[in-house]
Amino acid sequence: MSRAFTPKVVTANRLLEGDNVWLTEDDRWSPDMAEAELIADEAHATIRLLFAQGQRNTVVGVYLIDAKEGRNGPEPVHFREAFRTRGPSNYAHGKQVEL
Repeated sequence: MSRAFTPKVVTANRLLEGDNVWLTEDDRWSPDMAEAELIADEAHATIRLLFAQGQRNTVVGVYLIDAKEGRNGPEPVHFREAFRTRGPSNYAHGKQVEL
């Protein structure tokens, strides 16, 4: 017996900066997971994943993650993905200095 499909979002890393990004419903890559398109249909998730994988000049490491509807938009359900939403853990250099 197969498992029921759970809602997903498409995530990746920006090719040049390496930042975590999420695919929005209007085909943008956002650094804010709350802006991501929450996908409830397995066939649509496959289509969106294929679309994202075709953007090799923009992102790398494209994959689907489990998500749930939150107060402000999609939220991760696993620790690893929750950790990714917080950005780099090293704030001592680069663009993170201003944070």
